[in-house]
Amino acid sequence: MARGKLRIYLGAAPGVGKTYAMLSEAHRRVERGTDAVVAFVEHHGRPRTEVMLHGLEQLQRRELEYRGTVFTEMDVDAVLERGPAVALVDELAHTNVPGSRHGKRWQDVEELLEAGIDVISTVNIQHLESLGDVVESITGVRQRETVPDEIVRRADQIELVDMSPQAIRRRMAHGNIYQPDKVDAALSNYFRPGNLTALRELALLWVADRVDEYLQEYRAEHSIRSTWQARERIVVGLTGGPEGRTLIRRAARMAAKGSGSEVLAVYIARSDGLTSASPKELAVQRTLVEDLGGTFHHVIGDDIPSALLEFARGVNATQIVLGSSRRKAWQYIFGPGVGATVARESGPDLDVHIVTHDEVAKGRGLPVARGARLGRTRIIAGWLVGVAGPALLSLLLTGMANGPGLANDVLLFLFLTVVAALLGGQLPALASAAVGSLLLNFYFTPPTHTLTVSDPKNLVAIVVFFAVAVSVASVVDLAARRTHQAARLRAESEILSFLAGSVLRGETTLDALLERVRETFGMETVALLERAGDVEPWTCAGRAGSDHGRPLIRPEDADVDMPVGDHMALALTGRVLPAEDRRVLAAFAAQAAVVLDRQRLVGEAERARELAEGNRIRTALLAAVSHDLRTPLASIKASVTSLRSDDVAWSQEDEAELLAGIEAGADRLDHLVGNLLDMSRLQTGTVTPLFREIDLDEVVPMALGGVPEGSVTLDIPEELPIVAVDPGLLERSVANLVENAVKYSPDGTQVLVSASALGDRVELRIADRGPGVPDSAKDRIFEPFQRYGDAPRGAGVGLGLAVARGFAEAMGGTLAAEDTPGGGMTMVLTLRAAPGRPPSRPDLPAQATT
Repeated sequence: MARGKLRIYLGAAPGVGKTYAMLSEAHRRVERGTDAVVAFVEHHGRPRTEVMLHGLEQLQRRELEYRGTVFTEMDVDAVLERGPAVALVDELAHTNVPGSRHGKRWQDVEELLEAGIDVISTVNIQHLESLGDVVESITGVRQRETVPDEIVRRADQIELVDMSPQAIRRRMAHGNIYQPDKVDAALSNYFRPGNLTALRELALLWVADRVDEYLQEYRAEHSIRSTWQARERIVVGLTGGPEGRTLIRRAARMAAKGSGSEVLAVYIARSDGLTSASPKELAVQRTLVEDLGGTFHHVIGDDIPSALLEFARGVNATQIVLGSSRRKAWQYIFGPGVGATVARESGPDLDVHIVTHDEVAKGRGLPVARGARLGRTRIIAGWLVGVAGPALLSLLLTGMANGPGLANDVLLFLFLTVVAALLGGQLPALASAAVGSLLLNFYFTPPTHTLTVSDPKNLVAIVVFFAVAVSVASVVDLAARRTHQAARLRAESEILSFLAGSVLRGETTLDALLERVRETFGMETVALLERAGDVEPWTCAGRAGSDHGRPLIRPEDADVDMPVGDHMALALTGRVLPAEDRRVLAAFAAQAAVVLDRQRLVGEAERARELAEGNRIRTALLAAVSHDLRTPLASIKASVTSLRSDDVAWSQEDEAELLAGIEAGADRLDHLVGNLLDMSRLQTGTVTPLFREIDLDEVVPMALGGVPEGSVTLDIPEELPIVAVDPGLLERSVANLVENAVKYSPDGTQVLVSASALGDRVELRIADRGPGVPDSAKDRIFEPFQRYGDAPRGAGVGLGLAVARGFAEAMGGTLAAEDTPGGGMTMVLTLRAAPGRPPSRPDLPAQATT
């Protein structure tokens, strides 16, 4: 049975219309006679979406009980039994209720696809596994429900449901997305214009990359070599010379004129040694192109123009930027140069820009012999000179009345043999020596026009000529092969040094390294395969390139495989590599294994660090519970026991004192537990500020309720700008800071709480006259469970400042410690001022949403 097809509607945020678009597609298919059913669609109380369900067959859901509550999930068995042509399954990233057949809904969808049922589903960009960290950095919310990128990428169709941030917010305000009681909180948090704009850009870029993959696959399947100018990609050809920086900057300016343009700098290392690049200069140019947002590529190619054009067409480039030649005028006798050749052979689909620079015509040194890999043109030229040259020379010399003499004739024929060796190598030179010997004997050695040699001296001359010609051809060929070997070793050393440097700097991920292998050897697919044992199946640890219908699941399926240890192999498809390339490939394979191990070790180290941090916090929490929490409990217990005792008749003053002790202990317990809960929410990332524009003098006085009266002096000017904060979080931060300052202030001194405006920021300063803190400990006091100087007063568990800084950063502010002039410490809380708003006094109560 053929696998079903998957169509996904992708959106940037809830409410853009994914489910509506999916239901509209279902109605269109039903009208065309397609058997389509609703396997699971959640309308979330949105009336327009609910209306779209009318007229569609909806399958019964499966009911599951979990922790005393009944939930409904898609009934996979019911869908399989019904066997529709198309099934609608909403929310692909949804996590199923425990007790379901699969843990995730995308696994249910995979089962339907395997059964031959086409599936239409929906997903938001924030639910893609690889984008979790990016989305969290944008929105501050970690997505718990995710779907592997590969599941979405394998979809047969991906359709982007797009909507502008302003339109989404209007839909939200009209109640078309969430219930009215949730609208204000949503608009102030997740659905802020900046969040929606960033998520929209993320979705557009992800879909654009997927479209680019489709385009590359289509061009490869249909053997399309011409460039399709769907997107500006500018390839910069680098020689390793000083002009490379100019070319990179020029290409970056060209790319900046069009949105979405890419710059790809490529250095082609010729295995024949024609180019000599400075590794230091290449490293500088690589850093420059990456700083400008481009990518650097290192490729081996025997023919620079062909390799450059092949690379440009392979990445579907639209423009090539080259520098004007550095060769002097006389050096053009060796050929037209790379720029002219690329411009001539680029065709109408590639624009070639020749950029002038300061190094034009300053020379680049003589070209080195091209060695064994001479190319078809050079070999043909060598055979023409070696075979046709002696014949033409014979005609020329026999047509002369008085020839130059046999000795000079031999030298002229020897010259042709040397030229044939230089052009075509050993075989044309040997042929030239043989033909030349015969012609010398037939035309120029008495008796002429016969192969008989009457004078022994002439016979010696001909034999010596042949021996010298063969020797010259052998020496030239040996020198060419040695030159080729030296050039190849130099190219290998350049690649290996580049590889080692990038890995040591930690710049190479496994995928980037495999892509580098694919580019360097011109392969279609590169995969790092591994298995747990000799009889275990192979698994793919990393891959670069496209399969083109040849999935790599075993090293035996590849054109080239390079073992790495007993249970790992680097597999490549595209062509069979010569044996001389396997040495560099072995280095790449070993480095890939090292990178894979390093990535895994980094992950394990991060998990170990998280476990150690968790253990440290748990240990500190146990210490706090065992001491700081038990102390007020003991005081409360003693006071209550005393009040309940029948042996003592307590006076009213004594009872009041005991009750005051109970109240103080309870307040202390409440403060400690509150800080513990606040730190727990900060550690788990569940603090979500609800921003409002408010005056500081509305919040700060409310934060002083926990300190003795008369211990704080307020200086909050009325003309201060309004701040954009969460009033509840700000109150808790200020309360912790003031309580800490009062606790460490000497008796009889007051803590000063003042505020001032500084540009678009507002600073709140809490200054005490306590012992202060040295500079080396100013950052450490903000860590959880830290009490500087062992906190001789014993109050608190060392969380107040940590909670205050966490809440300040959650609101987009900062909290730092400074020395108070004259002694003491000042806490500086910096907050954002609301732009362009005069001071006002809203009637809404201050509250925090966590």
